[in-house]
Amino acid sequence: MKELEYPFDPALLLSQRKRLRRELTADGKKRIKKKIAILGGSTTNTFVKMFDLFLLDEGIECEFLESEYDRWWQDAVFGSEDLNAFAPDIVYIFTSWRNLERFFPQTGEKDGAAKHADECLAYFTKAWDALRERCHCVIIQNNTELPPYRLLGNRDCWDENGSTLFIGKMNLLFAQYAQTHGSFYINDLAYQAAAYGLEAWHDLQAWYMYKLAMKLEAYPSVAANAAHIVKSVFGKNKKAIALDLDNTLWGGVVGDDGVEGIQIGRETAASECFEEFQKYLKKLSKTGVMLTVASKNDRQNAIDGLNHPEGVLRPDDFIVIKANWDPKDRNIADTAHEMNIGTDAFVFVDDNPTERALVSRSVNGISVPELTTPETYIQTIDRSGFFEATEVTADDAGRNDMYKANAQRAQRQTEFTDYGEYLISLKMTAEIKPFNIIYIPRITQLTNKSNQFNLTTRRYTQQEIEQCSADKDTLTLYGKLTDIFGDNGVVAVVIAKKSGTNADIELWLMSCRVLKKDMEYAMLDTLVAHCIRQNVKTLTGYYCPTAKNAMVKELYCDFGFTKVSEDASGNTVWRLELDGYTKKNRYITVED
Repeated sequence: MKELEYPFDPALLLSQRKRLRRELTADGKKRIKKKIAILGGSTTNTFVKMFDLFLLDEGIECEFLESEYDRWWQDAVFGSEDLNAFAPDIVYIFTSWRNLERFFPQTGEKDGAAKHADECLAYFTKAWDALRERCHCVIIQNNTELPPYRLLGNRDCWDENGSTLFIGKMNLLFAQYAQTHGSFYINDLAYQAAAYGLEAWHDLQAWYMYKLAMKLEAYPSVAANAAHIVKSVFGKNKKAIALDLDNTLWGGVVGDDGVEGIQIGRETAASECFEEFQKYLKKLSKTGVMLTVASKNDRQNAIDGLNHPEGVLRPDDFIVIKANWDPKDRNIADTAHEMNIGTDAFVFVDDNPTERALVSRSVNGISVPELTTPETYIQTIDRSGFFEATEVTADDAGRNDMYKANAQRAQRQTEFTDYGEYLISLKMTAEIKPFNIIYIPRITQLTNKSNQFNLTTRRYTQQEIEQCSADKDTLTLYGKLTDIFGDNGVVAVVIAKKSGTNADIELWLMSCRVLKKDMEYAMLDTLVAHCIRQNVKTLTGYYCPTAKNAMVKELYCDFGFTKVSEDASGNTVWRLELDGYTKKNRYITVED
């Protein structure tokens, strides 16, 4: 919805919330349903209303439970009948600087900051740990903005008993907890308040009258930022950027101005602006965001522009380069097909409003930010939260190389007339083992991102994955696949619960980048071997249809399972007797 895209109008969102919500819920889109408990240290109903809008726009329909005013700690630590019955998927602790004020050290107190920081951290940690133990869900915690005054003036930021120094220490301690505890995320209130401006952020009258932690008009920004975390946790992030070239990656038109005439580098203010944008995109690609080109240009001109000596990005930084005179919507669709991802995984970045309008109208699910002047490009993409990084794994860092290797595999395939011979030529080896703590962040990420080759589309928090790994009655497997072109990383996950001599397959997913490579058969062979060793005699599999996973509707049939039942919604149950099982993997060497 355009009204919810950055930069949005807070006053419009606050005044038109009901209308916008009606339009969102009437748009016919299928949304995942989640429960979020908001435990507030201030009044939270305005935040919840804005949060609801942004989540609906991200494809997440939520039921909310709000704690009573300033009962957040009691509800977290001791629980409540309502919270326990609610069984939230996420608990959001909405605190501000006022909830830390009681711990501020006093002027002249010896070692006050260290002592009070320990007390404050213990206070919050008790709440977080209690919620993790009771609710087994994702926790989002606000860090803390600076207060509206400094008792010691500039000294407040370095004096041992300064309140601004204390808040900085607490934000660091919160960050350290997040680094060591899975499924715990921080909504960076400190950054948001700084970006908004502290004088505008703090509204003392709103606090005294309504117990609002910040100015009313700031709540949409806070809600949008929190929604970025939630949609990332549940696999709603974008994966790739389709970039225009002329007046987007550099100033000028390379076909008209020549390579020497385009603006990039340090010579002028305009050229430096484009250089910084390229630097930003280069850094973004290191987090796993895939770069592609969709430009109306002669290909050689595009390549020459990308090889400009003052440029930052090079042709090798892009997975696919579509530089031709075809419509850009067609080029983006072709790129998505070549990369085997949906068009809804793309963000289209183009300075031309006509091209943006065409692509927005023609390409299903794509995000098209409104760009104005080049110096706003970075801020627009950053604040839009397309690529919110709740997890950054080794697989993310190597994603561009993995997709380039896929292109090499596709090229190699054209050299063979027999597909089996092609697979043999890849010399594939797989590592298939029970969950390893090293890979748990990536496994969690896959359970929340994989939609196509995913039979039940169950989502897991990192804490739940850790519990599965530790449970003696749960069979867990991850699969890594390597071939002559490189390591695909962790690409397959299976979770099965034992009950007597049967095991129920609760999750079976695989990355689409290793489809039709026999990896699913290698996973099944290994799962069966583990089952037999543990006296499991039957496997029961489940298929739950979604808008994206029709490709695996008959997977269990292909595996040799027998269909047991099917309901009116297309949910099916399958069973396999393991006695006499014959291995099915033909092309992959599985490491012992």
